[in-house]
Amino acid sequence: MLTSADFHAELAERYGWINRAVPDAELDEFVAGLAARMGNFPRDGLIAAKAAVNSVSLPTPAVVRADAALFQQLVRGEAAQQRTAELFKRGFQTRGPTELDLGAALGDLPAVD
Repeated sequence: MLTSADFHAELAERYGWINRAVPDAELDEFVAGLAARMGNFPRDGLIAAKAAVNSVSLPTPAVVRADAALFQQLVRGEAAQQRTAELFKRGFQTRGPTELDLGAALGDLPAVD
């Protein structure tokens, strides 16, 4: 997260960030099979499983609000403003290299004090 670098699925899998990388050619079949399998489980069981995961991993509304406030504070800062202006000069929010490879574009920006 701190590098703003993009990582392809195979590398993310090796790093342990994801537990499986499915090749693009197999993705539709994989998702269809997974959906069919989940569709065979009792609805109440699926609801309970989702609630259990959410109870230990979903942030509270207060945490979400605090995170949003911190983001707004940081994005208004001089350094963020300078970096954003430079990104726009390089084609930010326009289909092209900057937008399509934003991680690399962020890494190429000059340091700001």
